[in-house]
Amino acid sequence: MGKIIALANQKGGVGKTTTTINLAASLATLEKTVLVIDADPQANASSGLGVDISAIDCSIYECIIDHADIRDAMYTTDIEGLDIIPSHVNLVGAEIEMLEMDNREQVLKNLLEPIKKEYDYILIDCSPSLGLITVNALTAADSVIIPVQCEYFALEGISKLLNTIKIIKSRLNTRLEIEGFLLTMYDQRLRLANQIYDEVKRHFQELVFKTVIQRNVKLSESPSHGLPVILYDADSTGAKNHLSLAKEIINKNKKG
Repeated sequence: MGKIIALANQKGGVGKTTTTINLAASLATLEKTVLVIDADPQANASSGLGVDISAIDCSIYECIIDHADIRDAMYTTDIEGLDIIPSHVNLVGAEIEMLEMDNREQVLKNLLEPIKKEYDYILIDCSPSLGLITVNALTAADSVIIPVQCEYFALEGISKLLNTIKIIKSRLNTRLEIEGFLLTMYDQRLRLANQIYDEVKRHFQELVFKTVIQRNVKLSESPSHGLPVILYDADSTGAKNHLSLAKEIINKNKKG
């Protein structure tokens, strides 16, 4: 049975999409079957995995709003075992269109139910907001990864996200757990980055992943080529970091 993991943080620019793409590719490289759900209207996870957004006829939007068959929205990628359900700019207006729906928080959960057992991991890339689509992602998920950027305002807004998670856990999804806090864009030369690391570690203790995602040029370049970093430069720090994260998640879930 697949595990659904949402990647969420309402703060933009913390590395959610980068982590989604590269964690998915690393899990697939480790012979896991993976599905990425791009739930962000910017569709960066879709283009970052080589999907030509202009050429698709069925995206997560059509599944949510028009009740399209979710299998019609699945696309394969250059990595064996890694599929994606792309996003579309129309998703921006989906939250308003969903207001009239019954059980509007459960739409994504119901969509994923029939295909959950076909994948080892389903990763949902959430938009930088705590709107209805993100609530849907957290309602569908078994756990959530929270990327935290090693910068000055890193912990700002996390309490709001944790409060949202708490509400969803009590009302909509009792099994929702925090998979872990992931420190991204880490530069060990900067004293500030080390201070943030220590602060996050002090706050959240064993919930912080041992793996840290370091700042890395290849990691920044790879999305513009429509490739995860492991295909763009397998020897780069970015590729090694994400492979290490994938192994950490696999080991953690074996024990769990």
